[in-house]
Amino acid sequence: MRSNRTTSVTKFLFSGFPKFEDGGVLFFIPLFFIYIFIVTGNLIVFFAVRMDARLHNPMYNFISIFSFLEIWYTTATIPKMLSNLISKQRTISMIGCLLQMYFFHSLGNSEGILLTTMAIDRYVAICNPLRYPTIMTPRLCAQLSAGSCIFGFLVLLPEIAWISTLPFCGPNQIHQIFCDFEPVLRLACTDTSMILVEDVVHAVAIIFSVLVIAISYIRIITVILRIPSGEGRRKAFSTCAAHLGVFLMFYGSVSLMYLRFSATFPPILDTAIALMFAVLAPFFNPIIYSLRNKDMKIAIKKLLCSQRMLSTSTS
Repeated sequence: MRSNRTTSVTKFLFSGFPKFEDGGVLFFIPLFFIYIFIVTGNLIVFFAVRMDARLHNPMYNFISIFSFLEIWYTTATIPKMLSNLISKQRTISMIGCLLQMYFFHSLGNSEGILLTTMAIDRYVAICNPLRYPTIMTPRLCAQLSAGSCIFGFLVLLPEIAWISTLPFCGPNQIHQIFCDFEPVLRLACTDTSMILVEDVVHAVAIIFSVLVIAISYIRIITVILRIPSGEGRRKAFSTCAAHLGVFLMFYGSVSLMYLRFSATFPPILDTAIALMFAVLAPFFNPIIYSLRNKDMKIAIKKLLCSQRMLSTSTS
């Protein structure tokens, strides 16, 4: 960790956290319980889908994969946040920073692609129900799930490889609560005009995904409103409400973070936006999926009851 421009920076210092002396431990406790809830809640959703034969269909398969990704998405950043809150040395190594950026954004990309796939799945199910079983086959469902994850991880490799070649020889303070592209690139001791290119690439990817999902749901809502029975409309809306809620939270917070280009926010607002999409959105996702879906609630109850019975019999 050096500030001399003739030497190479080997560590970065996070400045988005309150210092230990300023009550960092007070933020540690709620963040710790939020992280435990995220991991536990998403594990419950994942296993509830996997262990209930009634939920073995494309929609719930995508939900279970999304929940699995959420666990690792938050694990890429929150444990390091927790350690920084109770440590006087709020640092991360160069390699650790690159790995955090890679896994956090690769998992985020995979989730974004999966949300787009889920929107298309709902579009086919509601707008073309008779052909849905022949279109969304188990094989295609598995290919889409695997493809979302593989593409999400491969697409970031060139970007991370390029950042790893940049010289860092000056200030080492990252004005954020985790390693992110823009704050890290601003510390490079070279021409950082590529930051604008990075912003444009990220913006195009985000806007494209949002447009695909928005068009899908505009079409879905149009079809639902034509359903003659109120019960039919209610059931159709209920199957989409959870996904639409997760989509709005995920892309709403991501857009605030990455669709601002050269605009700068106060540090406290920057930190709040980062917490929104890195912590709060994953916190609410298992709640949305479990409370807004009757079949999911039944599956979760069955899972918890079976575990309780198993623990009682073993004791």
